Amino acid sequence: MKHVVITGANRGIGLELARHYQAEDWRVTGVCRETSPELDKVAAQVIEGIDVTSKESIERLVSALQGQTIDLLINNAGLLQDEILGSIDYDSLRLQMEINAFAPLRISEALLPNLQAGSKIANITSRMGSIADNDSGGRYGYRASKAAFNALGRSLAIDLKERGIALAQLHPGFVKTRMVNFGGLISPEDSASGLAERIAALNLENTGSFWHSNGDELPW
Repeated sequence: MKHVVITGANRGIGLELARHYQAEDWRVTGVCRETSPELDKVAAQVIEGIDVTSKESIERLVSALQGQTIDLLINNAGLLQDEILGSIDYDSLRLQMEINAFAPLRISEALLPNLQAGSKIANITSRMGSIADNDSGGRYGYRASKAAFNALGRSLAIDLKERGIALAQLHPGFVKTRMVNFGGLISPEDSASGLAERIAALNLENTGSFWHSNGDELPW
């Protein structure tokens, strides 16, 4: 049975990905700060109390997964906050950078012993991290942190290719989740389905690419 580990799995896109892979007969490990009844129903293993910015939390995550092969690691946990020019909260920018950019790299590096040739990493990023695609401004912390995430993911993909591990940066679409006050354009179910299609198509030939869940390749 294949094993998927999903961060931020207790709700939203993470939860729908957990449901998707459980329905496909994968063994699901959900990682979160606090679990939910919905996650408990689909996950074979829930590792809660994990703060992705905390070294100690990551050490506990590594310990909980010791000896378990990971076929797919989905770095999904994220934070979206807004800023207004003239009153930017730089602590907010730093926090978004920690959660959205540094934490996925920290987790991927920490779990390298669990990955093997043929394993995959799916980084749930955002097209708002695309510099070429930015035509509306604002969202300084979110845009910058996702752009950094994309750069880190690209480097990680190059470094992992020789180990036989493929990685993709994936934009889920504008999804109706709590993060955007449920004001998105597509459902979490549709997003998860599209993301899973992109993950299934991921290989060492297209590793390091930046994809929309609908199949479009996105500009950096």
